[in-house]
Amino acid sequence: MGERRCAALRVLVLQAAWALAGGQVRYSVPEEAEAGTVVGRLAQDLGLEAGEAEARRLRLVAQGRRASVEVSGASGALLVSSRLDREELCAKSAPCALRLEVLLERPLRVFHVELEVTDINDNAPVFPAARKNLSIAEFTTLPGSRFPLEGASDADIGANAQLSYTLSPSEHFSLDLEKSDERNLVPELVLTKSLDRETIPVHRLVLTASDGGRPSLTGTMELLISVLDANDNAPQFNQSVYTVHLSENATEGALVVRVNATDPDLGSNSEVTYSMSNIYPEKGINIFVLNERTGEIHLGGTVDYEDIRSYEIQMEATDKGTPPLSGHCKVVLEVLDVNDNAPEVRVTSLSVPVPEDASVGTVVALLSVSDRDSGANGRVRCWVWPASPFGLEATFAGSYSLVLREALDRERVSEYEVEVRAEDGGAPALRASRGLRVPVSDVNDNAPAFAQAVYTVLARENNAAGAELARLWARDPDEAGNGRVSYSVWEGGAAAASWSRSGGGSAGGGWRPASSYVSVDAESGRLWALRPLDYEELQVLQFEVRAVDAGEPPLCGNATVQLFVLDENDNAPALLPPAGSAPEAGGAAAEAAAALAGAGPVSETLWAWAAWGAPAGQVVAKIRAVDADSGYNAWLRYELREPRAKGPFRVGLYSGEVSTARALDEADGPRHTLLIVVRDHGEPARSATATLSVSLLEAAEAALAAGSSAASSSSSSRAAAGAEPGPGAAGAATNVWLVVAICAVSSLFLLAVVLYGASRWAPRAAVLSGPGPTTLVCASEVGSWSYSQRHSRSLCVADGAAKSDLMVFSPNFPPPPPGPAPKDTQPEPSALLDTVSGSALLACTISLFAPSLSFPTLVLLRPRSLRAMGP
Repeated sequence: MGERRCAALRVLVLQAAWALAGGQVRYSVPEEAEAGTVVGRLAQDLGLEAGEAEARRLRLVAQGRRASVEVSGASGALLVSSRLDREELCAKSAPCALRLEVLLERPLRVFHVELEVTDINDNAPVFPAARKNLSIAEFTTLPGSRFPLEGASDADIGANAQLSYTLSPSEHFSLDLEKSDERNLVPELVLTKSLDRETIPVHRLVLTASDGGRPSLTGTMELLISVLDANDNAPQFNQSVYTVHLSENATEGALVVRVNATDPDLGSNSEVTYSMSNIYPEKGINIFVLNERTGEIHLGGTVDYEDIRSYEIQMEATDKGTPPLSGHCKVVLEVLDVNDNAPEVRVTSLSVPVPEDASVGTVVALLSVSDRDSGANGRVRCWVWPASPFGLEATFAGSYSLVLREALDRERVSEYEVEVRAEDGGAPALRASRGLRVPVSDVNDNAPAFAQAVYTVLARENNAAGAELARLWARDPDEAGNGRVSYSVWEGGAAAASWSRSGGGSAGGGWRPASSYVSVDAESGRLWALRPLDYEELQVLQFEVRAVDAGEPPLCGNATVQLFVLDENDNAPALLPPAGSAPEAGGAAAEAAAALAGAGPVSETLWAWAAWGAPAGQVVAKIRAVDADSGYNAWLRYELREPRAKGPFRVGLYSGEVSTARALDEADGPRHTLLIVVRDHGEPARSATATLSVSLLEAAEAALAAGSSAASSSSSSRAAAGAEPGPGAAGAATNVWLVVAICAVSSLFLLAVVLYGASRWAPRAAVLSGPGPTTLVCASEVGSWSYSQRHSRSLCVADGAAKSDLMVFSPNFPPPPPGPAPKDTQPEPSALLDTVSGSALLACTISLFAPSLSFPTLVLLRPRSLRAMGP
């Protein structure tokens, strides 16, 4: 009952809030929004709680074509359901608002939602027509005349519909923009220079409209302007003087000459009629007949060379324009003697083909020319057509030589068709011609040329022997053997070089020729791999490929090939020896080289020490590994495989440092075996495993073990660097120290026996005395004086009496072989005390008096349990 009252109260509050707000929700969405776009959180804006929209069936009342949005029943959000086009919904109206009705049931409520569809620049300006034709008269239309044009329209609104206009460049027209009543720009075409139809009959311009959207959209309209003609040009003859040679035996009605006058105007302004204004001598008026329409002059009688040798006719051409314009020319008619024999051309010698390297002046053919006429009619002139690259040279009367005037190039022109033309001096002249075919023979004057000066070839390593790497091609425009190209790998000088990781040369330690890696097919130019490529051996191979033709002498061309070997993940990580186990003279480079050469094992057992109570984060050991690959293939990460449970140790993902995950306590046990996987980032990944055995010792033991290991490493480094004294000096020093040590040991051995007996037979109460400070009895040459403030262990005999605190370090012992640690390696506490107590001073004495000798065992006694020794 209370819940119903709360619900009713909420409805009343919502109704009141809705009434106060005006009962309307406004949203805005851009047109062309994709389906599924969220317009607004309708349920939340209406004050509905989560899930109430679906429970009360919040939905949109369908409104026909305007139903482009919908209400999500689950979220109550207003979504776009179909394409919204503002121009289709509201045309040019602004703003474009859609009124929607939202229905809510239980209780039934109707809400009004106003959705504003905002405009985007999705419509380009559109002209009424793609082309507009204009006609403007030449010369009569003055510059400054204006011709209104129809502007473009844009379906968008606002800035997207603000149009600007531009006109393609023209020296005769410009564009001016005028504002209309609606504040739209109306373009006007302005004439800036008078038109000349005979110069440019038609002007083609492009009017471009651009809107103000971002990005701007454009529309174009072509303006086709035709220039109307005016009679501003007089007829013009194509020659100012026509010279005509008429044979005296010409028949009546023969065409003497045809004059031609043209008028660049149009229509009647270009229609021309011909007339003879004057003829000298006047006797020619009855001899020549003129066609007024065609301008042809025909022979209406006979001419006699002995009577009149020449005539002059004044010609006039008049158009039909208003006013009419006219042009004039003169026809000179010469009556010539009869010439009825044409010249003859004979070839007496022809030397073909002509080599393309023939020198200028080489004689190609000998010609003989004759004419049976006499006088001028028998005088012959000859020439070659086309004029180049050959010419004629007269040797003596009637004989000519066809000679080479320019250098030949067979690759440009392989054969010439030459025509020798002859013309006599008759009137009219008679002509004859003789065609010659002159082929050009090839000379090896073009060296093979590669398409590229440098070829870059990418090849993955471990490719199959005989795989095709690339295809080279050289072009030789010569023919036959001069253009037949063969390919080879050129081993010339430093042109063939290879680089490996060591900085130059191959991984084998010496220079290898490029021909040991690749080969090129002599005919096809295909580049083959002779053997699988190894990125670790070779990264870049640069060599030259030579292309040689078969000419005499042969010509060649070279191209440089840069072969880049791409790395594959074909090398597993290689574990490096622990730091200090190898000489330091080589450094990291020597270790990396050993790993690259395959010296690193795939799996190795390493040893480390940790102190009881070591805090979290203390580095215990560092796993070192390298990968012969590069890039991601050589990026290593370290993972702890065993133990899988939360143990006391962890390993750095990329550093390889093994550190404590928490503080170590006695419950962790004396030894831990960690299985560490070293994995690269290649595809597929490769890995190596390392077994790390961590022994938990007392704090002082762990410190001395680390110090002993460092001293051993330093000693090995000095030995590798040649720091040891000579054999003679070392032997003499050793003998002296041995004598001193034996004497001291003998004396101290007796003292140790006495002290051991005293401590053995001392009363039990003295043995269980209070704790005292820890005292370091002695240390080996690699240790240092220190005090242990960490854990101490009580070693008791069978009857439970405490004997002594004992810490034993063996830092210089080699690690035990892999496998389970032996269970019976530690003696009983009492036996250990009995054994060490007597020999402790012996080891300490030898270590103190013979520093050149290395004893790996370090004995540390705590005086609180040995009554015989003072604090």
